[in-house]
Amino acid sequence: MTTELLAPALLAKYDGLRVPRYTSFPTAPHFTPQAGAENYRAWLSALDPAGDSASLYLHVPFCRVLCWYCGCHTKIVNQYDPVAAYLDVLKREIALVADALPGRIKVRHIHWGGGTPTMAAPADFEAVMALLRQRFDVAEDAEVAVEIDPRTLTEEMAQALGRAGVNRASLGVQDFDPAVQEAIHRHQPLEVTQRTLDWLRGVGIGHINLDLMYGLPKQTEETCRKSAETALTLDPDRLAVFGYAHVPWMKKHQKLMDEAALPDGQARWRQFSVISQVLGGAGLQPIGLDHFAKPGDELAVAQRAGTLHRNFQGYTTDASEVLLGFGCSSIGETPQGYAQNQPDTRLYMETVKEGRLPIAKGLKITAEDRMRRDLIVRLMCDLGVDLDAVAARHGADAALFEPDLARLDGLAADGLAVVDGHRVTVPEAARPLVRAVAAAFDPYLQASLASGTARHSKAI
Repeated sequence: MTTELLAPALLAKYDGLRVPRYTSFPTAPHFTPQAGAENYRAWLSALDPAGDSASLYLHVPFCRVLCWYCGCHTKIVNQYDPVAAYLDVLKREIALVADALPGRIKVRHIHWGGGTPTMAAPADFEAVMALLRQRFDVAEDAEVAVEIDPRTLTEEMAQALGRAGVNRASLGVQDFDPAVQEAIHRHQPLEVTQRTLDWLRGVGIGHINLDLMYGLPKQTEETCRKSAETALTLDPDRLAVFGYAHVPWMKKHQKLMDEAALPDGQARWRQFSVISQVLGGAGLQPIGLDHFAKPGDELAVAQRAGTLHRNFQGYTTDASEVLLGFGCSSIGETPQGYAQNQPDTRLYMETVKEGRLPIAKGLKITAEDRMRRDLIVRLMCDLGVDLDAVAARHGADAALFEPDLARLDGLAADGLAVVDGHRVTVPEAARPLVRAVAAAFDPYLQASLASGTARHSKAI
């Protein structure tokens, strides 16, 4: 576990470093309009239903209350009509994509994200799930996960989730301290979260994830410790511990928080370390950058086996090369590249109503991109990578990575990476800075850094 703190001078040195989260490679800022709907349609038609499998992601961009820290693509609505209209268009998009495929493709993972997907009316949610099972070959043991805001879930909706086959729920918590909740405009008493869990477990949804955050206004090491301890009393299978990403140039509502009240890099590091100590002391296994899981959980088992993966939903056991994204701003992935839907809800809905795939931009990926993606995924999942093995898997020469290794010299001198020939390892104490090590192998980032156009969240 991360119990050792890096020296204050070293933390200060990397405090301003901003790097991607690497839920994809190449990362989304490098998508362009040149890879559009026609590319995506061609990529879909080239899939093999007999051999390929896919994961599905559905984005519902609505919430009832604005959380000031939020970095998600969402909007606040007070009536259900906009949600109902959106879900109707979502079903049309599902049909458009299914029609572009050469047959019913096998599906093993379905993930509902947002926003707040459970703002859907129970009948509407069940109707979308029924359509997915009609148009895709959804495995009987498929993981069906949904993100939930406990403040707005109803018992009726929990029952609908159970009927629809949901078997994993991810609950946003962030922090249990009332003062922190006040500072981030998210009022969520423990009793509300506990009630939600009781409803979910009562309908057979037994796999529970909780989200915590550090780096928020009013947070201290003690509030983080208490929140982690409280979270453990709820007996989740997994916890995601995210560092707050302050990106007010992208999310203007974040300016509602007092930037001067945000903890600095050293304080953030200590907060994460405290949470790590609490969770590790309870027997949870650290997963990659920011997740923790019970030793018997599928994520923990996959990490020990070296088969853990990372995609737009974070750490996963999903090894599929195909991700079909539905809803505004969602991203699809095929072996040929990425395709992102219109982020503007109105434009997304208008395009689908016209019978067109609502792709705004994307990226064709090269053989070298695939190899570097493999490398970065292994670093992000295993905190180590064998460059010779990666190169061999892709029929390349590991000498290609020599310039990248040279970029690691500074990190290695600071103890954030260990380079032994073509083997790169991130020490346990530097786990939260693994993104900085991965960035050395990202030529797209290096180009944007050189041009001054890179804008990402803080590494610490």
